[in-house]
This record gives sequence, C-alpha cells and structure tokens, in this order.
Amino acid sequence: MLQQKHLLGLEGYPAEDIQTIIDTAFTFREVLDRPIKKVPSLQGKTIVNLFFENSTRTRISFELAQKRLSADTVNFSASTSSLKKGETFKDTAQNIEAMKIDAVVMRHPTPGAPLHLTQHINSIVINAGDGTHEHPTQAILDMTSLHEKFGYLKGLKVGIIGDISHSRVALSNIHGLKTMGAEVTLCGPSTLIPPFAEDLGVSVNYNVDEVIEWADALNVLRIQRERMGGGLLPSVREYRNLFGISTERLSNHKKEIVIMHPGPINRGVEIDSSVADSDQAIILDQVLNGVASRMAILYLLLGGKQEEGNS
Repeated sequence: MLQQKHLLGLEGYPAEDIQTIIDTAFTFREVLDRPIKKVPSLQGKTIVNLFFENSTRTRISFELAQKRLSADTVNFSASTSSLKKGETFKDTAQNIEAMKIDAVVMRHPTPGAPLHLTQHINSIVINAGDGTHEHPTQAILDMTSLHEKFGYLKGLKVGIIGDISHSRVALSNIHGLKTMGAEVTLCGPSTLIPPFAEDLGVSVNYNVDEVIEWADALNVLRIQRERMGGGLLPSVREYRNLFGISTERLSNHKKEIVIMHPGPINRGVEIDSSVADSDQAIILDQVLNGVASRMAILYLLLGGKQEEGNS
C-alpha cells in the first residue's frame, strides 16, 4: 500500500511509492494482455469521476481502469450538474460523498482544487489534472513507459520539449523524474519556459538539437494553439522550424532516441506524423500503460485484493 491517502501531485511524493505504482502497473499490464481483461480487485468499491473540464483520454483511461478492476463507476459532468443552478463546490462534493462512495477522480481548471476537495470529504481523492499545476497520473504512466523501455529511471536523460509554462504534464514529470533520479532538460521558446525552471533542479537549453544529442528520450508536449494569439509565439511555422521534432532533424543525429507525447498531437507542429508513427515513438504504449498505471493507483489507494496467482 502507499504512504499517502490521496494522489494530489508528485511534488514531494515518496520515491518508493512511485516505484510501487510502476511495479504494480506492470502486473496489471499482464491482465490487459489476457483474453478476459478483468479482475475482481475493487469489487464493491464505488468511484466517482468528477470532471469540471473537458477530457477524452484521461477520462476514458480512468473509466477503463475502474471497470477492469470491477469497481462501480459514476460519471459526473459539471456542465450538466446543479453547479449550473448555483450549488457550491463544497455542497456538490458533500452530496456526492453522502451516497457512500470510496474515491473521487477529479479534474478541475483551478490549481489546488483537488487539495481543497480533501478538506470537505473523507473519500480518497486522485488528481486527474488541476489547471496548470499538476497531472500526476500522466507523469506516472510516462515513467512507467520509460521504465518499460529502458529498465531503469535513475540516470536516464529526458528532454521535455515545448510549452513548459502552461503544462501540468511537464511539472508532474519534472517532480517525478527528479525524485526517481533521472536527469531532465527543458527546451522550448524562452516565452514558454518559466523563469523559476532551474529552481526545480533541471537544466534549460533553448537549442533542441543539443537536447536531442544529449537525451535518451524526448517527451514532446502539445503546443496549445489557443494561446498562440498571446504573443508567446511568432507563428506555428517558426515554432516547427526551431523546435519541431521531424524525421529530418532526428536523422542529423546518429543515435537511438525514444519519442513520447502525452496527446493530443498537433501533427506537423511540435512533431511530424513520420516521427509520431515511427518505431522510435512509444506513444501508443503510453496509452496502454495509462490504463495499467491508473489500475495500479486505484488498487493501491483503495486497498484492493489481487486474484490468486496474480501477485
């Protein structure tokens, strides 16, 4: 089991707990490879997916993880809830918990919202992304994917490329990878790298070719087009020329390098289709590991029982 009741973020999260989650995720990967992809580990447990912000991959991944563990799942969408009638966040949360639930998976546009929720309910809270703060389960599935590929995380050289400033994925990856002993370099336009970045114990390099030459793996972040109008980037074309991960750019470096992307992908902007679909990319492995690692997190936090012979 894990040392902390909730999973709110990876800043200060124990390394042994991260490793336990990764090891357990590999166990559940075996379950997902079976003809019958279901175990009774969380039978009788009820989990609410509380999403105040749109989500496709994370929400489906959590729902699948819950169903594979035989938990009862309830989906809550803020856009169709009593919040639209003026009900407060606190009342919504407490009313849901009064229905005798065991855990809440929450996405919210406000940083710190999952922590705030823990002050109003007794159920386990899992952060599925809070604003530009953290997205811990994405970072755990990324680390699971890297561990699967390389067999270790300590000493691994990981470049995170793109819009660091607005990325909760980047922040959780930085905290998680540093805790596990990996080396991290951030790369992107100066307008998209926060001024405090080096205080996090990472390096910053504005030359993507130097980062490619250094790294074992690249985690390529989505360029958030909706922010393009804010003067943060001159143009999509210039971004692609300076920081885009293309086949041509990679071919200039005579080395093997693993390519990751949390999705959704802007093909032809931060990464070319030929790279995203290549053997170097483990993007679809990340998707499968997302289900397995979320199964592991739910199982460990809710105290599930593994089936016989599946330890």
